[in-house]
Amino acid sequence: MSLLQHLPASRLRPRRREVLPTAAVTAAAAGAATVLATVDPNQAGHYPGCPFLLVSGLYCPGCGSLRAVHDLMHADIADALARNPLAVVAVPFLLCALGAAWARALGRRPPSTTSVPAPVLWGVLVVVLAFGVLRNVPGWSWLSPA
Repeated sequence: MSLLQHLPASRLRPRRREVLPTAAVTAAAAGAATVLATVDPNQAGHYPGCPFLLVSGLYCPGCGSLRAVHDLMHADIADALARNPLAVVAVPFLLCALGAAWARALGRRPPSTTSVPAPVLWGVLVVVLAFGVLRNVPGWSWLSPA
């Protein structure tokens, strides 16, 4: 007997209240990715500037992310890493999270657990904050968006 035969039928059916929000997030992400792939953020005037940079003059952990994702969509990994290496590392995790959300919405178990232990979340927070500080330290200009 397979595992699927032991699960109630309600666990195997897609659930509308879970599919619709997941589909909406997927559609919004696909739309944003399409715009980002076609409208170059390297040209001034297409996207707003970073509010943190405008107010403080310092780079935030997200500065350069639009350009990094644009470069990734054009398979230019070297330039993407130069713009924002943290964003490049985050993209596969975001895609896995979207895949797990679809698995749950379709009534299937994701390939692995989607709950993240608190120490991992704290570690991610420390990495993001350290990245934000280090990219503004003189001599660490290789972390600033190019």
